[in-house]
Amino acid sequence: MVDIPESVREGIAECFGTFVLMVLGQGSVAQFVLSNGTTGSSDQIRWAWGLGVMFGVYTAGGITGAHINPAVTLSMCVVKKCPWRKLLPYWIGQFLGAFIAAFVVYIVYYDAIHSFENGNLTLNTAGIFATYPQSYLSVWNGLADQSLKVVFVLTAPDNMEPQGYLLRLDYILPSDLHLATIVLCHQPSQDFSPRLFTLIAGWGTQVFSRNDYKYFWIPVLGPFIGAILGGLIYITCIQLKSPFVGDRSVEITTETPDVEAKNKETQELPSNQQHMLEEHL
Repeated sequence: MVDIPESVREGIAECFGTFVLMVLGQGSVAQFVLSNGTTGSSDQIRWAWGLGVMFGVYTAGGITGAHINPAVTLSMCVVKKCPWRKLLPYWIGQFLGAFIAAFVVYIVYYDAIHSFENGNLTLNTAGIFATYPQSYLSVWNGLADQSLKVVFVLTAPDNMEPQGYLLRLDYILPSDLHLATIVLCHQPSQDFSPRLFTLIAGWGTQVFSRNDYKYFWIPVLGPFIGAILGGLIYITCIQLKSPFVGDRSVEITTETPDVEAKNKETQELPSNQQHMLEEHL
């Protein structure tokens, strides 16, 4: 059996988790755009992204906790809930997973994409893979939009966190959060990797030159700013103030102290004496 290093295994898990998120989300957008809105709806797109987050968590959660977002990984490192040495492997997995997902969606909808708008690859179809702003959007408004969405996710208190595979709503709701400027994107790999793919796949430099090159970096930098702010707010306003945050584990026992003491003594006996004791009982 091949011994895979932990960092590689975790990077692969983040790759698969991000891939699942992106395939479901981008697939729903492709269906809506390429049918001119006759198949699907904007609500369907929101639900698809939200469910994509959920299934992405199910995919990678058991291995990494399913960050599936470079901004979340950065914030987890800032608040010391994730070692800094894991930052790069997680990022590589997340950006790679988003890139592969864009490729898969492109292959699945290849004929539809190249039949849409007489086969011209415009920003209308590029918008399946990455976000493109309204013409009036300023740099500062865009940064605020992206940063605040991430702050919203990362400062949600964990005093009511469900156990097991029940997913917290604060992980899903931001996928439904529209501030009428950029729409949906609040993670760097979700936008940059597919944008890079469309550059390679034939859309050309227009995917980066939108708004005179003043936009494409906003969905990358903005979430990272929000991640740092959200992490700092969590530390100063939630973790240090809330009595619920931290180690909430409580050891529950139904045995009396005497029974516990006898069990402990029995466990400390040599194996042959334990066997004799069990036969006697």
